[in-house]
Amino acid sequence: MKFSRLFINGIIIFIGIGLYFLLIETLGLADQIYLRLLNFIFVIYGVNRTIRSNYHDGINGYLTNLLAGFLTGMVSLVLGIFAFMIYIESLGGDFTKFKNSYIFGGEPSLYQFCFGLFIEGAASSMIISFAMMQYWKDKVEKINTVD
Repeated sequence: MKFSRLFINGIIIFIGIGLYFLLIETLGLADQIYLRLLNFIFVIYGVNRTIRSNYHDGINGYLTNLLAGFLTGMVSLVLGIFAFMIYIESLGGDFTKFKNSYIFGGEPSLYQFCFGLFIEGAASSMIISFAMMQYWKDKVEKINTVD
């Protein structure tokens, strides 16, 4: 498992999601939950890129590649949460428009909100990594039976 690959693909996911959210914020569409849910496309792209590259380099272990995909997602998640905190602080600490989408409900502090984002992001990273592994497992099995 190449850690540089994990970080590069995690940064690619982070940049894609960051630009996407800045675009929908600029267009005034940040309150549309369905548009905010589309960020999984960037995660799928980055995790798939990591796993595909691993298979092309001969790294075939299921758990190794599952962990690589998960860590790629986690790199982007940690970068995204820190960027979100910086963004909120640059707005003067007011994140009331984001509180409506808090997973646990109530009136969270910024740190509680970021913890909720971390839980959501970790779960989605694991689910996407597992789905990509199922996709690539079938591909690799077909390639290995042809050889």
